[in-house]
Amino acid sequence: MRIAGCVAVITGAARGIGLALAQSLAGAGAKVVLSDVLAPELQAAVTSLRAQGGAVAARLADVTRDEDVSALMDFAIETFGALNVVVANAGVARDALLLRRDATTGRIEPALSTEDFRAVTETNLVGPFITFREGARRMAEHGWPGVLVVLSSINKAGQPGQLSYGSTKAAVALWPKILAGEFHWSGIRNIRVVGIAPGYTGTPALAALEHSTLEPVLKDVPLGRLVALDELSATLAFVIENEAVHGTTLEISGGATFGPWQRSK
Repeated sequence: MRIAGCVAVITGAARGIGLALAQSLAGAGAKVVLSDVLAPELQAAVTSLRAQGGAVAARLADVTRDEDVSALMDFAIETFGALNVVVANAGVARDALLLRRDATTGRIEPALSTEDFRAVTETNLVGPFITFREGARRMAEHGWPGVLVVLSSINKAGQPGQLSYGSTKAAVALWPKILAGEFHWSGIRNIRVVGIAPGYTGTPALAALEHSTLEPVLKDVPLGRLVALDELSATLAFVIENEAVHGTTLEISGGATFGPWQRSK
C-alpha cells in the first residue's frame, strides 16, 4: 500500500513517538488524523504540521471510551474520505514494585496500587482493543486496504517495577498473530495487523536526560545509543508499504532485551 494518499489515524499523537509518526506520514503524503487527550499539545502539533504543508486534522479522544474512538474513526472518514492506517500508540506507565518494606517498621506493604494497575491496563490494553475494533470494522465494511499497528515495547519481556506496563505490552504483542488468524478465517483479506516494539527511544523527554542518567540504561544496549524517532518512522513506513508484513511484532531496540539474565541482576 502506498503511503501517499492513504488516510491514517494515530492515537497518543500530541507528542513523542506518536507525533513523530504523524509527522513522517504527513511528510510522505498521507492524510493524518492526530488524536490525544492533551488538548493544547494536540492543537500545537496540528498547527506545526499544517505549517509544514501536511494534510492533517485533530480530534480529542479518550481511547478507553467506546464513543470517543467510534467518533474518531468516523471523523477521519468524514474528513478525508477513507481509513487505511490505524496506529494504536496511546499509552501510560505507572511504575512501582508489587510490594515494599517499610523502612521504619519493617512491615511488607503494597507498592503498586490497584488504581494505578487498572489505569495502565485501561489505557494500554483496553484502549488499543477499542481502537483496533472500531478501525477494523470500518475498513472491513468498506473494503479499504488497511493496516492496524499497535505499539508494544521490548519491556514486554519483563522488567522489575513494570508489572502493569510490561503485562499490557506483552499482551498486545500477541495481537498481530491472533488477529491475522481471525481475519483469515473470516475471509477479511484487506486488513493486515502488525506490532512495533521500540526499545529506549530518543523522545524529547528521554533525550533530554543527563548522560549520567542514561549511561546505566545504554550500557546494556548493543547499539550504544537511543533508538532515533526517524528509525521508528521508517519502520512504520516499511510496515505500510510492504504487504507481506502481517501477523508479527517487530522489535526496534538496537539489540536491547530484557531476558532472565538481565532481570536477575
